[in-house]
Amino acid sequence: MNSLSGPMPSPPSPGGPVPVLSFNRGTLTLTGLATPPGPPFVRDGRTGQWRCEAMHYRAVKARLAGRARDTLLVPELIRWPRLAVPELRGDQFAALDAWEHAGRRGQIIMPPGTGKTVVALAAMARCGVATLVVASIRDLMYQWHRRIEAALGVKAGILGDGRREIWPVTVTTYDSASIHMERMGDRFGLVIFDEEHHLPARGLCQAAEMCAGSWRMGLTARPERADGRHVLLDSLIGPIVYRQAVAQARRHTPAEYQVVRIPVALSDDEQRRYDDLSHRVREFMLARSVTRAGQEQGSAVRRRPYTWKDLCRDAARDSRARRALRAYQAKVAIETRAAEKLRVLEDLFKLHSGEQVLIFTGSSRMALAVSQRFLIPMIIDKTGKQERKAVLDGFREGRFRALVTTQTLDEGIDVPAVTVGVIIGGFGSPRQAQQRLGRILRGDGNLTAVLYEVVCQETREATCSHARRRGEAFKGARRMER
Repeated sequence: MNSLSGPMPSPPSPGGPVPVLSFNRGTLTLTGLATPPGPPFVRDGRTGQWRCEAMHYRAVKARLAGRARDTLLVPELIRWPRLAVPELRGDQFAALDAWEHAGRRGQIIMPPGTGKTVVALAAMARCGVATLVVASIRDLMYQWHRRIEAALGVKAGILGDGRREIWPVTVTTYDSASIHMERMGDRFGLVIFDEEHHLPARGLCQAAEMCAGSWRMGLTARPERADGRHVLLDSLIGPIVYRQAVAQARRHTPAEYQVVRIPVALSDDEQRRYDDLSHRVREFMLARSVTRAGQEQGSAVRRRPYTWKDLCRDAARDSRARRALRAYQAKVAIETRAAEKLRVLEDLFKLHSGEQVLIFTGSSRMALAVSQRFLIPMIIDKTGKQERKAVLDGFREGRFRALVTTQTLDEGIDVPAVTVGVIIGGFGSPRQAQQRLGRILRGDGNLTAVLYEVVCQETREATCSHARRRGEAFKGARRMER
């Protein structure tokens, strides 16, 4: 946002009071004006001040052009003790250059494994100003902490996970940022929103709205959200300044890759139970979508679609809806934990003997089943920090030939380079497709990375798989029949 409409505040009369621009609990206040300032300011009926969200600071300051005294903190300049940021590749340099030409505001969209973090570290090195990095989860927050110290020689403060260290360079999570931004929103000149697609969620937007930081960078592989709220990112961060397609990323990542789809069948018993549960859910949803019209329409019937959201809402107060929801969950459990998937996994271990394999499951129970059957470590959402680090270090050092996980490692967490990935469940959205494909895009340039997608036929999984294969991440995928 480079400009705002509305009348300019009148200049102060000689000897009269000078208008004052201040930061107050995540907002900007403007006092001492002779005339209303216009949008985005609105009158605060409680205090009589003119007030707007702090994110408008850059545009407000340019518009005031010296007509008011600015009392906001000046973000501290940083002299980095170390500059060990990896040399940028051509695409990374293009992304950083596009962001700088856009006034150091905007979104950088690059597939997983293409080095978005390196671009952000290079931006921090160039800007040399107090910086806040906002990550989606605590693991990523600590990962940023390590990367900043290694590349720039600064030990960042940590805001979250029980710690409150608000330093000139700070890392935090979206939850913590949204809680504390009203008190620290004028301390940072650069704000980096990692995995920016989380930011538009209700309750998290204020992490950007209450921040006065003029320089903003958003990072993600795919900004689009199912609820459509990604349209808010342009105002919260800035426009998309660089977008790289998966096909382009292949020219810059070390590994070529292929996607191989392996269809499997449920056993006769699994299929019978699956069909029975599907029938129960379908009958309930159909019954709830039918309502009788008013008497003036006689016995006419009209239908209103009964959605998944409706089912979850009704399950809190309706026993029949709860039974339908449990039936749906049981149906999903059958396809995500199908016995045939374990047999396919055994075959793939034999096929790729001597190579490290990363396995993604759709549930913690399936991850546990894989871990116990093949005696390999697992990482799920309940895995502790120290155990997770030990497992990833062991995998990185080659002491473990395989690692099984759920969606825990989907977003941005540094996973050691592998050339074989196997999806046996929980492979829902196009974003997950790109994220999990990115886990194997870091392999050796002399090898071809392969991502196996093991899908149950005649189930919801198969429908989702066909939809995904039309997406960008799966262009050119090869199908393998068993």
